Amino acid sequence: MAQVIVLNGGSSSGKSGIARCLQAVFPEPWLTLGVDTLIDAMPARLRLGDEGIGFADDGEVTVGGEFRELEDAWIGGVAAMARAGARVIVDEVFLGGVESRARWEKALDGVDVVWVGVRCDAVVAAGRELARGDRVSGMAEAQAYLVHRDMTYDVEVDTTNTESMECAKAIASFLTSRGVVRGGAVR
Repeated sequence: MAQVIVLNGGSSSGKSGIARCLQAVFPEPWLTLGVDTLIDAMPARLRLGDEGIGFADDGEVTVGGEFRELEDAWIGGVAAMARAGARVIVDEVFLGGVESRARWEKALDGVDVVWVGVRCDAVVAAGRELARGDRVSGMAEAQAYLVHRDMTYDVEVDTTNTESMECAKAIASFLTSRGVVRGGAVR
């Protein structure tokens, strides 16, 4: 049975909505944790500068050494929760492409993981970003394709024209058909 589902997609691609819908359709309880959870937990000084995470006016995201150290510990903590029996949906943005995924793969070694690509057209994601009002303008467009570069997935969904619940049901159906989730009963 899957212990971790990793949703990788750019900002405003719909990962968080899909994660909430997956929680609703799976019969077992799943926790949802994401990179935003980590950022929100960090001290304010690490959300502003060179050693933490920085957001440029054009949407570029930079990360420093202190951010990486905390991120490594956080990834290890998520993996430990999965090993302890928690089912976890991870909402991620692989800005470093396959290198970002490799860090998760190392931490999740021996854990049942399903890798999901969440795609969204850059223009549509940019429109969502603007409507949200809580993101740096340009992030969604800059990340829409970057995070999927050289990536392979177990399953992919595209939220450009598909609602979060339909994407969640497609992921759940994929997992059920492969016996990755128990019983196959989705709500």
